[in-house]
Amino acid sequence: MAEEAKWYVVHTYSGYENAVAAAIMKAAENRRMQDLIQEVNIPLETVTEITDKGPKEIERKVFPGYVLVKMILTDDSWHLVRNVRGATGFVGSDGKAVPLTDEEIIALGVERREIVVGFEVGDTVKITDGPLAGFSGLVDELEPVKNRVRVVVSMFGRETPVDLELDQVETIKE
Repeated sequence: MAEEAKWYVVHTYSGYENAVAAAIMKAAENRRMQDLIQEVNIPLETVTEITDKGPKEIERKVFPGYVLVKMILTDDSWHLVRNVRGATGFVGSDGKAVPLTDEEIIALGVERREIVVGFEVGDTVKITDGPLAGFSGLVDELEPVKNRVRVVVSMFGRETPVDLELDQVETIKE
C-alpha cells in the first residue's frame, strides 16, 4: 500500500474505550486487515491521588470517550471501525474522518520520535541553511526537544550567537 497510515479519533460511549480498542484490533485481526488498521491507543496520564491510606498513583484517561486509531482510511477500514459495538463514529466534519496533524500527535504523546544529534556543546559546526549558510561556529547551547541549537559565529571580528534549527547545521568532517 502506497498510502501512509494516519491517526484518527474515534468517539465511543463513555467507559467503553478499552472494549472498543480491543474490539477494533480483534476485528482487524479476524478480517486480516492489520495492514490497514495498525494500532489503537487510549491516551493515559499518571495521576497521584491522596487517599485515607496516603498517596496512590493511578492511570486516568486523558480523553474519556475517545480512542485513537492509526489506520489507512478505506471504505473497508472505515466500516470496520464504525461498526464496532460502542463506537459512535469518527471525529471530523460532515461525517468525514479527519486525521490528526503531526503536531497534534506529538502534543498528545502518542508517538515518540527519537532525536539523534551528531554534535554536542563545544563542537564546531557548519551552517548549511539560512542567511548565514557557509559560516562555521561553535555550538553554545543544544535543545534537541525544541529542535534548536545556538551557534556562536565570528563575524567582523565579533562573536555573535545565532539560534538555528537542528537541520540547519552539520558537523564539520575533519
